[in-house]
Order: sequence, then C-alpha cells, then structure tokens
Amino acid sequence: MNILITGGCGFIGSHLCKKLVERGDFLICVDNFITGFRNNIEELLSNPNFKLIEHDISNPLYLDYKLDWVLHFASLASPKYYLKYPIKTLKSGLLGTYNCLGIAKAKKAKFFLASTSEVYGDPLISPQPEEYTGNVSIVGLRSCYDESKRAAESLTYAYMRQHNLDVRVVRIFNSYGSNMNPDDGRVVSNFIVQALKGEDLTVYGKGEQTRSFCYIDDLVGGILATMEVDYKWPLNLGNPEELKIIDLAKLVLKLTNSKSKIKFLDLPEDDPKRRCPDISKAKKILNWQPKISLEEGLKKTIGYFKEKLKGV
Repeated sequence: MNILITGGCGFIGSHLCKKLVERGDFLICVDNFITGFRNNIEELLSNPNFKLIEHDISNPLYLDYKLDWVLHFASLASPKYYLKYPIKTLKSGLLGTYNCLGIAKAKKAKFFLASTSEVYGDPLISPQPEEYTGNVSIVGLRSCYDESKRAAESLTYAYMRQHNLDVRVVRIFNSYGSNMNPDDGRVVSNFIVQALKGEDLTVYGKGEQTRSFCYIDDLVGGILATMEVDYKWPLNLGNPEELKIIDLAKLVLKLTNSKSKIKFLDLPEDDPKRRCPDISKAKKILNWQPKISLEEGLKKTIGYFKEKLKGV
C-alpha cells in the first residue's frame, strides 16, 4: 500500500514508520522537526520504499502519489511543547487535520486520526469509555492540545458524513518506549532521565494522580489492528492498569538502582487527577490488549535512555 504519515519522525510515528516499511508498504513521511527527529528514522532513509518530506502539515501539501491511507500523527503531544507553542499545537490539530482530510478525499484514501485520551480532560468517571464526553476546560492552559484533538475528531466525522470518507480514530493513552525525546517533559522520560543522572525526581502535587502506561510495541500493534478492521468510531488504545505517579517514581528508582530523591512540586493547572482507559471495545473489535508489563517495558526504556545519555 501507499501510505502518507504526518509526524513520522516523532516518538509514535517513527515506530509506526518502521513497521509499515517492514511489511512492504511505500511510505511518505512528513515532519517539520519541531518535536520529531531525523535520527528516529535514520535507518529508513536509504530504503527505496521510504520518502521523507520536511513540511509543516498546517500548510497545504500537494502530492503526485496515489495513496491508500493518510495517517495523521503530527502533534505537539508533550505538555512542555504544547504549553510553549499553543498556537502551533492548535494549527496542527485543526489545519493539519483539515489538510490531511483534504488529501484523503482527493486521493480516495482512508484516513486515520491519532487522537488522545486528553479529549476526556479531567475525567469525572474512571475508567473512561469512548462514550464519555469529557470534562475539558476550554480556556485552560492545556486546552490548546485538548481542544485541538476534540475539534480534529469533529472535523474527521464531518468529512465521513458529508464526503463518505472511510475513517479510523484512536484515542491514545500515555505511552512510552524508545525514540522518546529525553527532554520532552513527559513523566516516564522525566523520571528515567532524572534517575539516571542522579537528579531529584520531580513529582507534582503529592503524586496521587493516576495514569496508565502502554509500551510502544503494544500501542503500535493496536494501531495496525485498527487499520485492518471496518470500524469508524473512536477506540481507546492504552493499558488499563492504573498507577499513581508516586508509585511510578518509586518503581523507576528501583529499576535504575538510583540514589535520587523524590521532590514534590506544585500541581500544574488543569492536571487530570485520573486517567485510565476502558479498552472493552478494542478487546472485542480488534482482539487487542497490551501484553508487555510496566516493569518489562520500563526496563527496555531505561536501556534506551542509558544509550541515549552516553556522553551527554
């Protein structure tokens, strides 16, 4: 198949690129390198089935290729970056989605939107099923990311209804693994890098807020499974095992044998108190669920960061 993927040099996108090329697809990877890195896909650059285009998908993109799929993964998904670049974040979610939908419509291709658990905001129920409409602050600091994804979903379904576009939407919960940026500000990378450097692990509030963590290999398996089924409505992809942030910090300290201490900081504005996916639909429709335990996944990720930090 011929596939266009935006954000293909980012954390999730780069893993997906490798899997798609491995299975024999021709891949056009688009990235503007704000949060993606060329070295994440370095091994693919010499492959004739892989083409890299440096481009901001918030601007129109014209391609001569026949396409079977348009996968929209371009996003400033880390709080550090979407708080620094709120307008770029909104443009990626709104204009980027609009441009990708236009390409899919013109090429008669299927469209895949990488959405997020952030569409649920600070949820009042847990775990969160796909039917839950969320508790989102429209004007809060995080709204640039939350609302960009909520609007992207709305735009996707408008194209489905008005233009009969074949669409897939996944809501991705916290994921982790290799190709994460050590400086991206996400909790897993923060804790591991701090532990390996002997720095204090920074926990916000008392660390009682919860998240669920899905290893990248499991997540990519869920994404590929979604492309294989005829189901057009949102699907949660994540690990349903809920964990307190303070317990994650303690586990990272244990696995890294670090002497670092835990430092408590003020809780950021609009920080969700709970985040845990209901994956009943993914289990039923995709026959998918995560297989890699948190401890196993963290060990792999710690190994990646040890190599990444050598000489730093």
